[in-house]
Amino acid sequence: MSLPSRSVLLFSTCLLLLSADALSLAENQSPAARGFRALRTHPFLPPDFDEEVLGKLWTTWPEPERSAAGQADAAMRRRLTFSYYGLITDTAEAGQDAAEQGRSTHQSKPLGYVLDEQGTWTMNCLACHGGKVAGHVIPGLPNSHIALQTLTEDVRLIKLQQRKKLSHLDLATLQLPLSTTDGTTNAVIFGVVLGTYRNPDMSVDTNRKLPPLIHHDLDAPPFWNVRKKRSLYADGHAPKTPRPLMQFLLLPRVSLATLTEWEPQFADILAWIESLEPPRYPFQIDRELASIGEPVFFSHCARCHGSYGSESKYDQVTIDLQDVGTDPLRFRSLTREHLQWVKDGWISRFGADLVDLDPVGYVAPPLDGIWASAPYFHNGSVPTLWHVLYPDARPIVWKRTEDGYDRQNVGLEIKTFDKVPSTVKSAAHRRRYFDTTLPGKSPAGHTFPNKLDDEQKRALLEYLKTL
Repeated sequence: MSLPSRSVLLFSTCLLLLSADALSLAENQSPAARGFRALRTHPFLPPDFDEEVLGKLWTTWPEPERSAAGQADAAMRRRLTFSYYGLITDTAEAGQDAAEQGRSTHQSKPLGYVLDEQGTWTMNCLACHGGKVAGHVIPGLPNSHIALQTLTEDVRLIKLQQRKKLSHLDLATLQLPLSTTDGTTNAVIFGVVLGTYRNPDMSVDTNRKLPPLIHHDLDAPPFWNVRKKRSLYADGHAPKTPRPLMQFLLLPRVSLATLTEWEPQFADILAWIESLEPPRYPFQIDRELASIGEPVFFSHCARCHGSYGSESKYDQVTIDLQDVGTDPLRFRSLTREHLQWVKDGWISRFGADLVDLDPVGYVAPPLDGIWASAPYFHNGSVPTLWHVLYPDARPIVWKRTEDGYDRQNVGLEIKTFDKVPSTVKSAAHRRRYFDTTLPGKSPAGHTFPNKLDDEQKRALLEYLKTL
């Protein structure tokens, strides 16, 4: 045998051994580890855009951002782009905080997109369910920064300039709002529209008529609370199984065979979601004051939100809409016809999994890691826990800082306004203001804390940091 042949044989043997090791490693991973890897490496959806498009997005920005990006070097421009659109840097492997990684390389990778070797970006669940608090990235935390509507509009414009094919989101935004405020999405209606064109057996029927669509923005819930729940979503109508997580993949091109092939990966993804631990409050806690707040919580909050500590318990209580009084648009957006479709079809294994056809209101969520998951309520209308406890003081219009954290009020660092300033001209800038006067964005309701006095509220706020 010649030397080159021996080299080829040796190289091939090494490849086989490496492939076997990689396969063995994958098989030995826990379902949760496999699920997290699948989210970050498997493009379940069609591509959204590429690096060439991303690199030109800044040219669409209003001033003063456009000039700042034009004068920046490549690394800083990429960091500005991530900041502008609420894209979260993937720090899972690097072990760096977002700011450090943003400075260190002009090829920082997104947590919420699968980025392949060809520079193609494909959205994954972490676009909305991978966020940061006080500058610290936490997979499973709601991404309260994401500017999905702005991003998609700008991507479409650059693609047209570059004569590139438009994606499903580029086209969808021509008829369907993705969000009206940064940090929220119209995700429920995405599922309604995609589901409408599917028969219960998942065959595609584009002749099915869309129901009346009640568009509304939703604040993504923290993933780490899923393991305590019996069912999914704000009204608790859906079974806690992999299939409801797959409803956002129901583009007409995705066949039942493909969904069946992907289902084990989504079982792993659900295992990852249920493996998550809530983050601990990273700042100082007045333990004495918190101990005073604990019995206040048990007397006034635990019946709905559960108990914590050595005897923790959560029963998933659904509060009637009239009693909780929070914005009703999300509750009204799912028709009984759509819920029946969920019950009759593939999503619920043709009725084998429980589906609530007549939900009465919103599920009172667990409060683990509540300090990190601001803004609050299902629509993200309340910026801090202090504002949750003081319903009459909730701001009409507010705007957050990117990485600031309000330790006193426990939540987002904000500026408040009586209305969106008249100087705000661009749609992209307007979406940075949470305007509670818009449909679906009311901060009203959950007035139960009005029974407490100021000292009880102060102690309760301190106790909530410990959960």
